[in-house]
Amino acid sequence: MAESSWAGSDFQLRPEPQSPVALCGACRRTGVCRLGLGHEELQDDGSVHTDLVCGPENEGGPDVAHGGWTAGVFDELLGHVPLLHRQLAVTGQLSVRFVKPVPVGRPLHGRAWPVRHEGHRWYIAGELTLASTGVLLASGEAVMVLRDLGHFARHQAWLAEQDAQAGG
Repeated sequence: MAESSWAGSDFQLRPEPQSPVALCGACRRTGVCRLGLGHEELQDDGSVHTDLVCGPENEGGPDVAHGGWTAGVFDELLGHVPLLHRQLAVTGQLSVRFVKPVPVGRPLHGRAWPVRHEGHRWYIAGELTLASTGVLLASGEAVMVLRDLGHFARHQAWLAEQDAQAGG
């Protein structure tokens, strides 16, 4: 597949054998997902599955993941559903329900699926489970808003306008 045919080629790296997860802008510089997402795969039913581990750098309580890490994982996992369906999207809304403390250093499994599409909005749901037993640790829902290739350039132009107003 040519790089230009990858939906996120303006900012993200597609899954590759050396990094089998789509990498965001910051993670593409290091070549590894800083949130611990490992292998991710688009399933025939349209869902995305990924294996992951919360590293000790994301510990919030003793041997427990920081809630912000869990929310960040859901932002990535749910956001990869449209991306792996070759659609560019940004997060419009994200909610996370914390069911049990997420353990640090244990294999986890994430799964996300499209619930419905309405115009430019994708409604996505997902869950994070303990890989060894399948026990639900957290669930999440997101509204992902489709974007075009000019999205980030428009943001930079807007930010430059804000800087000019603040300085003038």
